[in-house]
Amino acid sequence: MTHDHSHTGPAADAECADFLERIVYFLDNELDDADCTEVRLHLDSCNPCLVKYDLQRTVKSVVARSCSEVAPADLRERVRIRIREVQVSIQVTPEG
Repeated sequence: MTHDHSHTGPAADAECADFLERIVYFLDNELDDADCTEVRLHLDSCNPCLVKYDLQRTVKSVVARSCSEVAPADLRERVRIRIREVQVSIQVTPEG
Protein backbone atom coordinates (compact mmCIF):
# COMPACT_ATOMS: atom_id res chain seq x y z
CA MET A 1 0.00 0.00 0.00
CA THR A 2 1.42 3.36 -0.92
CA HIS A 3 0.35 6.46 0.89
CA ASP A 4 0.95 9.77 -0.81
CA HIS A 5 0.58 12.84 1.37
CA SER A 6 0.87 15.20 -1.58
CA HIS A 7 -2.92 15.26 -1.54
CA THR A 8 -5.13 16.05 1.37
CA GLY A 9 -8.75 15.61 2.05
CA PRO A 10 -11.21 13.37 3.81
CA ALA A 11 -9.85 10.10 2.34
CA ALA A 12 -6.26 10.81 3.41
CA ASP A 13 -7.43 12.09 6.81
CA ALA A 14 -9.60 9.00 7.39
CA GLU A 15 -6.75 6.66 6.43
CA CYS A 16 -4.33 8.42 8.78
CA ALA A 17 -6.92 8.52 11.58
CA ASP A 18 -7.26 4.74 11.30
CA PHE A 19 -3.50 4.26 11.53
CA LEU A 20 -3.10 6.73 14.39
CA GLU A 21 -5.68 4.78 16.37
CA ARG A 22 -3.79 1.55 15.68
CA ILE A 23 -0.44 3.05 16.72
CA VAL A 24 -1.33 2.66 20.40
CA TYR A 25 -1.95 -1.06 19.88
CA PHE A 26 1.19 -1.29 17.74
CA LEU A 27 3.29 0.24 20.53
CA ASP A 28 1.80 -2.23 23.03
CA ASN A 29 2.46 -5.20 20.71
CA GLU A 30 -1.26 -5.94 20.58
CA LEU A 31 -1.60 -6.27 16.79
CA ASP A 32 -1.22 -9.41 14.74
CA ASP A 33 1.65 -9.71 12.25
CA ALA A 34 -0.40 -8.56 9.26
CA ASP A 35 -1.59 -5.41 11.04
CA CYS A 36 1.95 -4.68 12.30
CA THR A 37 3.25 -4.90 8.75
CA GLU A 38 0.49 -2.58 7.53
CA VAL A 39 1.23 -0.01 10.24
CA ARG A 40 4.99 -0.16 9.54
CA LEU A 41 4.43 0.36 5.82
CA HIS A 42 2.17 3.33 6.51
CA LEU A 43 4.70 4.88 8.93
CA ASP A 44 7.47 4.41 6.34
CA SER A 45 5.50 6.43 3.81
CA CYS A 46 3.67 8.99 5.97
CA ASN A 47 5.87 11.49 7.78
CA PRO A 48 3.03 13.20 9.74
CA CYS A 49 1.97 9.83 11.19
CA LEU A 50 5.60 8.91 11.89
CA VAL A 51 6.02 12.13 13.88
CA LYS A 52 2.89 11.31 15.90
CA TYR A 53 4.14 7.73 16.40
CA ASP A 54 7.47 9.03 17.72
CA LEU A 55 5.62 11.34 20.12
CA GLN A 56 3.41 8.50 21.39
CA ARG A 57 6.47 6.26 21.84
CA THR A 58 8.28 9.00 23.78
CA VAL A 59 5.29 9.68 26.04
CA LYS A 60 4.88 5.96 26.71
CA SER A 61 8.58 5.68 27.60
CA VAL A 62 8.47 8.68 29.96
CA VAL A 63 5.34 7.37 31.69
CA ALA A 64 6.86 3.90 32.07
CA ARG A 65 10.02 5.39 33.56
CA SER A 66 8.00 7.57 35.93
CA CYS A 67 5.87 4.66 37.10
CA SER A 68 8.91 2.70 38.23
CA GLU A 69 9.51 5.12 41.11
CA VAL A 70 8.25 4.07 44.54
CA ALA A 71 6.62 6.49 46.95
CA PRO A 72 8.33 6.87 50.34
CA ALA A 73 7.04 4.49 53.03
CA ASP A 74 5.63 7.31 55.19
CA LEU A 75 3.62 8.69 52.27
CA ARG A 76 2.25 5.25 51.40
CA GLU A 77 1.21 4.76 55.03
CA ARG A 78 -0.53 8.16 55.19
CA VAL A 79 -2.42 7.33 51.99
CA ARG A 80 -3.47 3.93 53.38
CA ILE A 81 -4.72 5.56 56.60
CA ARG A 82 -6.66 8.21 54.69
CA ILE A 83 -8.27 5.59 52.43
CA ARG A 84 -9.30 3.62 55.50
CA GLU A 85 -10.77 6.77 57.09
CA VAL A 86 -12.81 7.45 53.97
CA GLN A 87 -14.02 3.84 53.84
CA VAL A 88 -15.11 3.99 57.49
CA SER A 89 -16.80 7.35 56.93
CA ILE A 90 -18.74 5.98 53.95
CA GLN A 91 -19.85 2.90 55.91
CA VAL A 92 -20.94 4.95 58.93
CA THR A 93 -22.77 7.68 57.00
CA PRO A 94 -26.54 6.95 57.00
CA GLU A 95 -28.21 6.91 53.64
CA GLY A 96 -30.27 9.98 52.91
